Amino acid sequence: MEFAGHLSLFLCAFLFIPIQTVFSDAGTIGINYGRIADNLPSPPQVVQLLKAQGITKVKLYDTDSTVLSALSGSGISVTVALPNEQLSAAASSTSFTDSWVKSNILPYHPKAMIEAIAVGNEVFVDPKNTTPFLVPAMKNVYASLSKYDVSSSIKVSSPLALSALQTSYPSSSGSFKPDLIYPVIKPMLNFLKQTGSYLMVNVYPFFAYTGNTDTISLNYALFRDNSGNKDPNNGLLYKNLFEAQIDAVFAATAAVGFNDVKIVVSETGWPSKGDENEAGASTENAAAYNGNLVRRDQKPGATSERNYGLFYPNKEKVYDIPLTVEGLKNAPNMTESKTQVVAGQTWCVANDKAGKKKLQEALNYACGEGGADCRSIQPGSTCYSPNTLEAHASYAFNSYYQKNSRGVGPVISVVLLTWSPSLLSLAAANFLRIENLIVEHICL
Repeated sequence: MEFAGHLSLFLCAFLFIPIQTVFSDAGTIGINYGRIADNLPSPPQVVQLLKAQGITKVKLYDTDSTVLSALSGSGISVTVALPNEQLSAAASSTSFTDSWVKSNILPYHPKAMIEAIAVGNEVFVDPKNTTPFLVPAMKNVYASLSKYDVSSSIKVSSPLALSALQTSYPSSSGSFKPDLIYPVIKPMLNFLKQTGSYLMVNVYPFFAYTGNTDTISLNYALFRDNSGNKDPNNGLLYKNLFEAQIDAVFAATAAVGFNDVKIVVSETGWPSKGDENEAGASTENAAAYNGNLVRRDQKPGATSERNYGLFYPNKEKVYDIPLTVEGLKNAPNMTESKTQVVAGQTWCVANDKAGKKKLQEALNYACGEGGADCRSIQPGSTCYSPNTLEAHASYAFNSYYQKNSRGVGPVISVVLLTWSPSLLSLAAANFLRIENLIVEHICL
């Protein structure tokens, strides 16, 4: 969404998820804190609200002094922003960015735990054509952070809209628009790689769904049970649109030679209300997506863009959804997705005595019809090495087990009950149980 029109948020969610391990890492949910609305609570009240909800990360759309002062000493990490209208000045000279860092960062950091600076927001769709200034501005901001010896603790990035993609379907064919690749995409990704930063991406499945209701099911968009969509190029079965969209971004970065740059989902959500032509915008759907909704006020744009927030200005929840892992324990299960927190005591590895043929058949099933997350064992991904059948099979089998067997008995029994009849004996031969291990992510 464009910065100028982003009052969508009083508080709306963002996710810290490295894209290479998006299905294996639980990620960290943060809050986008926007202040273009009426009768909002004071920054100290908002900070108390965030702390009461167990939120440990917040993203701002500026460097407002009252907000940063309120966040100081709170223990909440914060991402601040240099807005689009300042990109030209920031790109022109480090004297501007020196002054900006001196005035907007140094007085608050590290007491206010500033961990990143978003340089611009969705710059490629900015009607004022600020794209040429983006990478020079990012470099100058980083140079100024280095000058004042804080670049090691503060990352520099810039949120992209999915409209930067030329192709997003199928996910494996994801690519950036050709006119952006050499002037800005490759230089930006190179900068992020050199500085150890990450690419920020705003991911809104709602927009893809509402524009393609004839081909995208609502259940697929909301993480609900559905038959999924198989990528014809690599056979991966996607169970929700969110995962398919971020995989398209990963494919696009890989296509230009930067598959080792991590990605943070800097905005996501679902509107609780929309215009007549905006299918799917409802409170029920927003809650099902665990999306974000905002107080309806003077923000310009479609109705849906004014309704992504989690709280009203009176600090009441728009809909009652938990915002922490602890809160999820007793909450009703409104959605199902592959991006869930894994908190188990057992995991699975392949039995190499089963033989390569059986292992390969089971691996194909797990990554295809079985719906296991096999993203991280694709070439160039984090768990591709060691590149052996046994290692890849172990990863896929464990993903299948974690996805299908929460709180059930022995692994063998679980597999026999859930796999297709033709694979029953094969499943028994291919799984071992290892007890008393707690694993969030494994590369065997």
